[in-house]
Amino acid sequence: MIAPLRCLVVLVLLACAPARSGLTVAEFTRAEEGVRGVLAEQERAWNVGLIDEYMKGYLRSPELMFVSGDTVRRGWQETRDGYQANYSEPGRMGTLSFSDLEVRVLAEDAAVVTGAWLLERTEDQPRGRFTLLFRRVGEDWRIVLDHTSSAE
Repeated sequence: MIAPLRCLVVLVLLACAPARSGLTVAEFTRAEEGVRGVLAEQERAWNVGLIDEYMKGYLRSPELMFVSGDTVRRGWQETRDGYQANYSEPGRMGTLSFSDLEVRVLAEDAAVVTGAWLLERTEDQPRGRFTLLFRRVGEDWRIVLDHTSSAE
């Protein structure tokens, strides 16, 4: 329980850092576009039922951390397995949309995103908020920490 709390504290501290520290406007813009592109691709993949395509937005590493409710998943495979178990059929997946996105580029290889998510399904419409820590790996942006909450 202490490790996720530490990660959240680090995220909060990083989010308070100057957004453009050391970056040119062009670098900042490219970074923000890269991060937003990952999220747009995740929406697209989810909405056509492709969990493995959706998972391309995450760092494929044992270091990936996914926190939701009282559950902490560590690693890409465990995160993917959790999605597969919870959303194994199209009716459970519904239509995903992200909104209220706020991207804070912290450095040339790091960004924090906050936003809202909504799943539109026949039987319900779960929604909530998320905070994502992105890292640039080579030319690609990947989520390394995902803290997602559900609205009551």
